[in-house]
Amino acid sequence: MATTTVSAPPERKGAVTFKGNPLTLIGPEIRPGMNAPGFQVLAQDLSPVTLANSAGKVRLLVAVPSVDTPVCDQETRRFNEEAATLSKDVQILAISMDLPFAQKRWCGAAGIDRVQVLSDHRDASFGAAYGVLIKELRILARAVFVVDRAGTVRYAEYVPDITSHPQYDAALAAVRQAAGS
Repeated sequence: MATTTVSAPPERKGAVTFKGNPLTLIGPEIRPGMNAPGFQVLAQDLSPVTLANSAGKVRLLVAVPSVDTPVCDQETRRFNEEAATLSKDVQILAISMDLPFAQKRWCGAAGIDRVQVLSDHRDASFGAAYGVLIKELRILARAVFVVDRAGTVRYAEYVPDITSHPQYDAALAAVRQAAGS
């Protein structure tokens, strides 16, 4: 009987920091020009959400450590506000390891209605596929990806320290360029 071995996902030691302390990211480094990896996360009603669910749209994928922390809160609110200025063909997905129930409570309190906030807590599918799963903490590193209508990554930013903000203007410019607006 033949056995197959499944190789462990790559680990990138010191790829990001938390308050200056180096952390290990699990998964590949995603770069512009690559095909966007598939993933499955949970919506706030516990239904599965995949990248394929938004096929044909420009996707802004925002990985945050926890929506219930100051920088993540500000970042998700900013992208929610910016969504009003973007094409209807753009879908913004904010993904964290927070439980769907906590995300639903936070979104209601924060008035988040244009960003779909999703949970990767069950399988870390998104985290491992996009190389943002922090080995030491089992949370997601702060990162932003833009995926065009054809499923190609057009922009990727791994924020060097997870307590810092992403480059909002650069991410939004990439979204507008991919959307043709």
